[in-house]
Amino acid sequence: MAGKQDKEAAKQAKLEKRQAGKARRAQIFEAFKMQRRDDKALIPWMLGSILVVAGVVFGVGFIFHMQWVLLPLGIILGVLLAVVVFGRRVQRTVFTKADGQPGAAAWALDNMRGRWRVTQTVAATTQLDAVHRVLGAPGVVLVGEGAPHRVKNLLTQEKKRVARLVGETPIYDIVVGNSEGQIPLRRLQPHLMKLPRNLKPAQVDALEAKLAALGNRGAALPKGPMPQGAKMRNVQRTLRRR
Repeated sequence: MAGKQDKEAAKQAKLEKRQAGKARRAQIFEAFKMQRRDDKALIPWMLGSILVVAGVVFGVGFIFHMQWVLLPLGIILGVLLAVVVFGRRVQRTVFTKADGQPGAAAWALDNMRGRWRVTQTVAATTQLDAVHRVLGAPGVVLVGEGAPHRVKNLLTQEKKRVARLVGETPIYDIVVGNSEGQIPLRRLQPHLMKLPRNLKPAQVDALEAKLAALGNRGAALPKGPMPQGAKMRNVQRTLRRR
């Protein structure tokens, strides 16, 4: 009886794995179609990657009289590079479309890899300016997005609130934007990764517990970047009602 149940469970797990793989391939294909529509250079770049890598490996093999043996390896490596090129160009397109939209910084932070604790919209205005709090090995990072003069005031107030609780823990503040002294959206994640590592994981956990008591100031913004063409006044009116 137990053996039959184990077989059924294994069969179900295999089926779910196959369905997940099918869904993932469908998502990649859909992303490829969308990227190809917006990025006319995608196909040439991907084909060029395959041909260049395969050509280099073929040339190395030719020197040692092994060109036909190494050619399949060159094609495989070329395909892998083409996949990397595809991913990078998709990422660049996504960030380009999100750049300047309210909520874009929060979206970028939520998609970071690694042990980062992101709390969205710890402070905000009804004009859709916001400050987000990030905890990690560097310490506390406050990330502002919106009009610079309003965001600067939000960051100053939030930094004071946080400083009362965290003591000597380093606090960094960043404004996302394309002006001087700001961090472009596409560079936000790499910028955070380059910050010095000041805390150990246990210290980050203790810091998160302390800051949980602070709560948020202001209305929460919509999740993710605001779509192009969205009615700013309608969103602001909704936030005022909250």
